[in-house]
Amino acid sequence: MRRTVKQASEARGRQAEAAAEAALAQDGFATLARRVRTGAGEIDLVVERAGLLVFVEVKARATLTDAAFALGPRQQARLMAAAEAWMAANPGHGAEGVRFDVLLVDGQGRVRRVADAFRAG
Repeated sequence: MRRTVKQASEARGRQAEAAAEAALAQDGFATLARRVRTGAGEIDLVVERAGLLVFVEVKARATLTDAAFALGPRQQARLMAAAEAWMAANPGHGAEGVRFDVLLVDGQGRVRRVADAFRAG
């Protein structure tokens, strides 16, 4: 039973990430990487548009409100550290800046982007 719950959760996460990626593509972002694993943690999506490099955290919950409260300070710090590792390994991106977006996905598959959701420091 535990395995099937984990598999279902994994499938929902992948669906949410696919919905988020499709929404970003509609806005003109090109996907550079998916589910990046670094020593500091995982980045759901790395996208870029016109030199703006964006590290994306996808949060899927039953409601957009629940999803909005799912990213705490520890996860933000982990994401920033993972982004630093990605940039060190992939120089040449982000000429126009770097930001962190959170894409919220609800139970009906609706996607809402919180652009520039948090900053270092």
